[in-house]
Order: sequence, then C-alpha cells, then structure tokens
Amino acid sequence: MAKTLSKEALQKKQAKIQKEIAKLEKEKAKPRKGGYLLFLILIICIVYVTDEIASQIQSLMKTEIAQDLFAPIFGDSSIAKLDLLSIIAFPFQGLSLVYKPLSDRYGRKTFLIINTLGMGIGLFFIFLSNNIPLYIVGAVIISFFVPHDMQVVYVTESAPPKHRAKIFSFVKCVSTLGLMLIPLLRRTLMSDASEWRMVYLIPALLGIAASLIALMSLRETDAFIESRLRYLRMSDEEREADKHSGNSSNAQGGLVAAFRFVSKHKQLRWLYGSIAFATVGVLITMQYQPIITYGYAQAFLEQGLYENLDAALNAVSVGAVTSALFMFPVGSGLIQLSHGFISDKFGRKAALVSMAVATLVSLVVFSFGAENAWNPYVVGFFSGVCIGSFWSSTDINCLMVGESSPTNLRSSIVSLQMFALGIGYVVTYLVGVPLINHFGNSSIPIVSLGLALPSLIVSLIIIIFKVKETKGTNLETVTGNEWD
Repeated sequence: MAKTLSKEALQKKQAKIQKEIAKLEKEKAKPRKGGYLLFLILIICIVYVTDEIASQIQSLMKTEIAQDLFAPIFGDSSIAKLDLLSIIAFPFQGLSLVYKPLSDRYGRKTFLIINTLGMGIGLFFIFLSNNIPLYIVGAVIISFFVPHDMQVVYVTESAPPKHRAKIFSFVKCVSTLGLMLIPLLRRTLMSDASEWRMVYLIPALLGIAASLIALMSLRETDAFIESRLRYLRMSDEEREADKHSGNSSNAQGGLVAAFRFVSKHKQLRWLYGSIAFATVGVLITMQYQPIITYGYAQAFLEQGLYENLDAALNAVSVGAVTSALFMFPVGSGLIQLSHGFISDKFGRKAALVSMAVATLVSLVVFSFGAENAWNPYVVGFFSGVCIGSFWSSTDINCLMVGESSPTNLRSSIVSLQMFALGIGYVVTYLVGVPLINHFGNSSIPIVSLGLALPSLIVSLIIIIFKVKETKGTNLETVTGNEWD
C-alpha cells in the first residue's frame, strides 16, 4: 500500500514535482543550433580522451611503476605484485553499482562532469605520489570514476539510430588517438624511467579542464528529459501500480528495479553472460606494455647489447617501448573506428565476431614481434589493434545492453554489468595473476592467450546463438520486451 501523506506534505510534494517539470521543460526548450550534434561530439571526445588516459595510463607505465615503487621494497619489479595491489580498488569499483544508477534519476550531465573531474583529481594524486600509499589513493579514485562511462550513455542517447554505432566508434577512435599524449610525454619528460610521475600531470589538468567545459556547454540528453517528464506526470496510483507490476517500465533507476527487469528479459541475461566470459580475457589489457617491454629486453639481452635485465629494461623503457607506444593509439583507434561501420552495416553480432578474431590474431603477432625485436612501430601498431579490438567487443556488448533497455533504466542496467565484469576479473586474478607470479614475467604472453582464447570463443557462441540483433533500435521508444 502506498504511504498516505498529509495535505501539507502532498502539496509540498506536488510543488517539488512541478518545479522539476518546469526545469526540465526549460532545458528541453533551449534552442538547438544546427551544429549542436557536432559540438557535442567534440566535447565528448575531450571527455573520452581523459577517460581513456585514466583507464590506460597504468598499463602504459606499468613496468616503470613496478620498478620504482616495488623493487626497493620487495627486491624485484614483479608485475604480478602491482596487479595484486589493484585488488584494493575492487570494493570502490563495486560502489559504482550504487552510484551510476543515480543518473537515471538526476540526469546524465551532472555525473558526466563529476566523473571527469574525479578522474583528473585521481591522476593528480598519482603525480604527487612518492610512496605506495599515496599511489593507492590516486589509483582508487581513478578506479571509482572510470567504470561509469557516462559519455557512452550521452552518445548512445544523442546519436541518430542509423548512425549510432558509427558516431560512437568515431568518438572512441578520436579518444584512443588521444593516448598518443602518453608516449609523447614519456619522450618529452622522461630522461630516465624513474621520472614516470611527470607523465601523469598533463592528463590530470586535462581532466579538470574537460569537466569545466562540459559544465558550461552541454545540455541534458533529450531521451532522459522525455523519460523523466513521463514519470513525473504520472499519478501516484500509476507509479505505485507500475512499481508492483514487476515490469519497472517507469522506474527511475535503481539496482533493484534494474535487477528485476533483467531477470525477466532473457536478451539481457544472455548479454550479461557473454560479457562475463569475454572479460576473462581482460588480462591482455593489463599486460600488453610488459609483454612489449620484456620481449624487447630479453631480445636485446640475447643479442649481448646489455649486461643484465635491469639495464635492458631501463634502456627499452625510454627507447623501443616509447616508440611502440606512439603507434599503439593508431592501431587501437583504427580498429575501434572500423567496428562502428561494421556494426551499422552488418549488425552488432557481426562486429563482435570480427573484433574477437582481431584480438587473438594481433595478440600473437605483437607478442612474437617484441620477442624477435621487430620494428617497434609495427609491434606498437598491432598491440593497439589487439587492445582496441578487445575493448571494442566490450563496447559493442555495452551498446547492445543499452539498446535492449528502456531509457528510464538504461544507466542502471548498464551499471548492473559490473556483476558480469566482476566475474571475469575474479577469474583473471585467481588464475592469471598467480600463474604470472609463479612462472615470471616472461610467461605473460602465453598466460594471456590461454585465458583469452577459450573465454572469447564461449562469449561468441552465446552472442551468435542466444542474443538477438539490436541494430537500428529506437532508444526513445524501446521497452525491452522486443526480444522476448
């Protein structure tokens, strides 16, 4: 039974609702100039560059961080110890299950700004770190804000349906090319591997600036405004009936409503299963820089160019590895651009198959190339293709989840993917990290391939045989019942 309110409380409630309706109507009535979509894409690209850097910078600086922070304490620069440290951030990533769904109630813009500012602050903490605890603080802040990907929701809800995947992949391509800032800063600011902290400063300032630009220039998405207005104009009886119907067709976000909705729709359940299996291959995204670094270092040692491994690691860090990382964003950006065209032309499922194949083939190519001291630009390009195609698979899965969800629950349902992602990460840490710690850094390529190959195959089987195509879905009218 709905709680009975006093007349005064009811009047206050109605006044609050009318005030919010007026605010949303005012936002909706703002004139949209002809070039707003292009302007929106530009701003989202800046925000996405910050997100990509915050997501990738630890992987791109992993050997330097491990060598500087861990070697003096533990006597070695084992990559596995740094990865184990990342477990501390897991509970904070889990908080996104409560945090992100709030955007279904309070709007996309507010959380886009907060997330971008948070990533900038986290990067700045790491710039200031001169010890492991302060580094952990910065890493935890980044880990909390990175998973929310509010810019993805913005693009998904703002782009025309027939061009949605192309526009998204274009934005992702541009943001990935922004990763070239990292090797540029490595080459400019690092004369020695111990100066790795300087690389964090410029991205930190970029994140803070991007949040201010978004605050002053973006408007709320029309899909959210229409969904929220529809809910606010319902009567209390209609809201109560909808709440207890189990369909959650007008619920304004929340994990309970999202879980209830997913449990009743097999399309979303199978998509979550696909994501869980695919994420087991995430070890690749954590280890591509060490694969390149140790590959070249071992090759140069065998050629007699250096006396010991530490000398070789320091040399390749400011030499071959930095050169390779210049081409990493190019390979990653191009493959992420291509998946949008494949997805809009041939469907989301065809794009997922092509990205999985590209991930596995390019992993073998760049691992072999580093171990045989190929031209670093070639190795860097294929490492970018590998990581770009892996994350493209995740992005396409996320896009299909969004296209299979109603607007009022979209952000909450996307947030619920954290459970599926968590399964993949748990397997990675329980299996992959101990194996690397036992067999050493030279085993990273084999362990990564051993986890990625079977997991991506199972994920594709689910997508091909159990998931329905979502290409062309109208996000303003989709109910989630279309594929049942």
